[in-house]
Amino acid sequence: MTYTPQLDTIEMRQVYANTLKELAAADDRVIALEADLSSSMSTGRLKDEMPKQYVNVGIMEANMMGVAAGLAVTGRKPFVHSFGQFVTRRAFDQVFVSLAYAKLHAVLVGSDAGVTAEHNGGTHMTFEDMGLMREVPNAKVYEASDATQLAYLLRKAYREGGVNYIRTIRKNAVKLYEEGETFEKAKVLKEGNDITIVASGILVAEALKAADQLAEKGIEATVIDMFSIKPLDVETLVNSAKQTGAVLTAENHNVNGGLGSAVAEALSENHPVPLYRIGVREKFGQVGKVDYLKEFYGLKAENIVQEAEKLVLRKK
Repeated sequence: MTYTPQLDTIEMRQVYANTLKELAAADDRVIALEADLSSSMSTGRLKDEMPKQYVNVGIMEANMMGVAAGLAVTGRKPFVHSFGQFVTRRAFDQVFVSLAYAKLHAVLVGSDAGVTAEHNGGTHMTFEDMGLMREVPNAKVYEASDATQLAYLLRKAYREGGVNYIRTIRKNAVKLYEEGETFEKAKVLKEGNDITIVASGILVAEALKAADQLAEKGIEATVIDMFSIKPLDVETLVNSAKQTGAVLTAENHNVNGGLGSAVAEALSENHPVPLYRIGVREKFGQVGKVDYLKEFYGLKAENIVQEAEKLVLRKK
């Protein structure tokens, strides 16, 4: 069956606001923290709808982590949002020491992931956030690929506690899953015997398109949505690598530190196979529309197909 991507009818930022409101209504310990980006993440209405559970700290992201830590110490459940580079790069020491080192609970949500920052440009285009958060001991790192998955991951992080980083886009994502789907292990979306494509976020849809193009060339690909970068589902990854003998990763992130690194590390320790990582290589972000940026950084289905063909030849 040919994969035809379709955008969901609800934006990811609306999913965030709606899920946060739902959790806050059921638990008065849930507190929404914003750093002057309420309009960007559709959380502005929460100020009126749950005034005792909403705090806008202003443009002070590092301070916001300290506020989250203080709330967590008193038993609250803080949800902390900002653009990905501000949650991680700008406030990393506070995340590391005030939250993680102190063994506190917080759900950190970094939006405008990678190229989806578009016209905010290079200073706001984070290609290193997952790498930074993977270095935090015991932190969990997720990248949501569609609206259903984002809602599930927010609830999962709320239930499980600890420091959780959820990376997302703000606007409409391609619809991949139906309501009621669960996300505890990596999702195998397509099965084939020639190569494994492991993707996350907006690159999952590109991987599915690439799998169709590869099938036309006689190459059958397994496609895995590896939404949990840490902890990584090593079992699903290794089982697929044993079946196909070659693995390609695809992410809207630097090839160093994120999904590609996590997969490379797991395979090198458990089942080495030919591997190639699709992602950003030694480049900063820039202003542009998503389609242009995907092409510039080599993040399209065509790039996946080109490198997958090379990998299949290498393993023969």
